[in-house]
Amino acid sequence: MRFTVRIGLLAALIAANGLLLAQTAVSGTAPNAIAPIASALQAGQFDQALAYLRPALEQNPNNFQLWTLRGIAFSGKGDNKDALSAFGRALKISPDYLPALEGAAQIEYENNGKDAVALLQHIVKLRPADPTSHAMLAVIAYRRGDCVAAASDFELGGAVLDSQPGALEQYGACLVTLKENDKAIAVFQRALAQSPNDAHARCRLASVQMLAQHPQDAVATLEPLLKSAAADADVLELAAAAYESDNNTPEAVRILRQAILSDPHNVDLYVDFATLSLDHQSFQVGVDMIDAGLEAEPKAAALYVARGILYVQLAQYDKAEADFEKADVLDPRQSFGSAAEGLAALQKDDPARALITVRKKLAQKPNDPFLLDSEAELLAESGPEPGSAAFRQAVNSAQKAIALRPSLGTARDLLARLYLQSGQNQAAIEQSRKALAIDPRDQTALYHLILALRKSGRQDEVPDLLKRLAALRMEGTKEENERNRYKLVEEAAPVP
Repeated sequence: MRFTVRIGLLAALIAANGLLLAQTAVSGTAPNAIAPIASALQAGQFDQALAYLRPALEQNPNNFQLWTLRGIAFSGKGDNKDALSAFGRALKISPDYLPALEGAAQIEYENNGKDAVALLQHIVKLRPADPTSHAMLAVIAYRRGDCVAAASDFELGGAVLDSQPGALEQYGACLVTLKENDKAIAVFQRALAQSPNDAHARCRLASVQMLAQHPQDAVATLEPLLKSAAADADVLELAAAAYESDNNTPEAVRILRQAILSDPHNVDLYVDFATLSLDHQSFQVGVDMIDAGLEAEPKAAALYVARGILYVQLAQYDKAEADFEKADVLDPRQSFGSAAEGLAALQKDDPARALITVRKKLAQKPNDPFLLDSEAELLAESGPEPGSAAFRQAVNSAQKAIALRPSLGTARDLLARLYLQSGQNQAAIEQSRKALAIDPRDQTALYHLILALRKSGRQDEVPDLLKRLAALRMEGTKEENERNRYKLVEEAAPVP
């Protein structure tokens, strides 16, 4: 994101030239020596300007205005290194000289230089109301994830941001992070005003309006897109959520069906429809739609989970268990909220390397429960046969992790899973119950408990546990929708 410093190249030239002419008695530089330098810079003849500057600086080596003009000339050539050196010489002579400060700050800012903040803060100290410097400081704060500082400086950036859509998006994203949604709406409205035909800008604004619980406003924002025959599934999905939040369920259903027709392989749309069916106790309608989704995406674990939840509401517990089990087979890590997502990413890239890395760390910290848990997870994910050396090592590592840290629910979940694989159903029941005592919302533990009880022939508890699991999944789906709306806003803000 490029901000042109307030005085800009030509204005800097004029200001510096004016100062030079005003101070010739001090500097000893004749006005007729300055005129060709100014003319060359104005004409973009930077090499010529440098040629004129050379003898001038030989005669006046301590003239900070001449060094600033040299910096401007090198900057015009794209030679940032020499430009910074020239601006630096000017600032050593006159530390508060604004044209040199601004020239150096611009280069440091655009190149993520380490001195950008110090230079901009110096400018703000000299000129507290300078909006461009505040806007640049805000972007730097955003880059480092400091939304508190960024929001404050963005606010002081004022109207400068209206010419910088990327900065407005960052400002809005920070306000959402700080849960100042109403302020964020005003900012995203400013961004949309700059690009009224930008569909993404409309979706971002509508998403924030939904986060702020203004569904009618979100519908109004999306209306121009809904009138278009080319409205994509993401727009339709957001609009359906807005209509449903506004208690217009028939329109929500209509638009969601339209979205599914436009993108029949989009699993999220079927899950949204299932959620809508659950909210309005239209369970069989939801099952029918999920059936259609599974025809398009037969290996989508999320669809089996959604249908399993609907079957629970219909008291068809055998079908619910079958769907949950199928989901777990298709995607054991994601279906019921397994915790080691970061580990999963590392393992996906190179599981062997991940295990080597963990074991190197264990050699240094052999009693680290988290490292032991990671080792057990990596070993288990390689699919070892029960009784094999790798399987036994996974069990041992998980057991040791629990002994060192009894509240480590992920290790108990893993141990329950390993016990289930080896037929130790009672041991799996015990670990699952202990994991649930640590976290009653642990869906993985609930699922393992259901499996272990069923395999033990103890079916009495299963229906209630299935209802509990279904309720958690429903709640999780709604929370995920909220996270996705926030994610849309957050990802919209470009990091320069």
